[in-house]
Amino acid sequence: MDPAPFIASLTEVIRSIPRSELLIAALVAMVGGWIGSAMVRRRVALGGAIRTGSSLLLGAILITVVLQLSRMDPRFDVAVPQIGLPEQVVQGGETRVPLAADGHYWLRAEVNGVPANFLVDTGATLTAISEGVAERAGLEPRRGGIPIMLNTANGTVQAHVATVDRLSFGNVEASGIDAVIAPNFGETNVIGMNVLARLGSWRVEEGELVLAVPTGAAALHQLLGALSRPGC
Repeated sequence: MDPAPFIASLTEVIRSIPRSELLIAALVAMVGGWIGSAMVRRRVALGGAIRTGSSLLLGAILITVVLQLSRMDPRFDVAVPQIGLPEQVVQGGETRVPLAADGHYWLRAEVNGVPANFLVDTGATLTAISEGVAERAGLEPRRGGIPIMLNTANGTVQAHVATVDRLSFGNVEASGIDAVIAPNFGETNVIGMNVLARLGSWRVEEGELVLAVPTGAAALHQLLGALSRPGC
């Protein structure tokens, strides 16, 4: 087993500690737990309270991490707007994407109104947005977000999760979607499974990628569109 990838990932996580509120809080809680336990053994006052408080803080951090990880799978996604985890919604109508000359499916999308080209990648867990597009779209890393490690041609790099208020392409519109701000990606942007899995289905017909939203969502979208027309 080659230890180099593990060591590189561990090094990157250690480097990220000063920039991650969640990791700093976890370290503080662990240190507090050790100090509290030592105080309890020596029968020092408040030792039990410090140890209990540290345990509660670690529990809260664990719950926060689990909630963030659950957003990668629509079956377990929980919306908690109070801690910056809004509901991830994908709605609209059928969208067809032609096969590009390079053998991939590319589409033109808007991130908070900023246009950009995206690669549709069923092998990507999360949607990824380049630093340039993220800056123009006003995206900022989520406070308290867990760091995401990405494997790139230049090695393992750290990326931060942000919330996209509005992502639209073709007849599809998504809101509250998680996306990683990907360094060293150049201008490459990716539509990942956290968006695709919230569609009703996707299939290939005569070289075109067909993206369809769930039937109920499509019907509701059409109804809202009809009601918004003048004279309704």
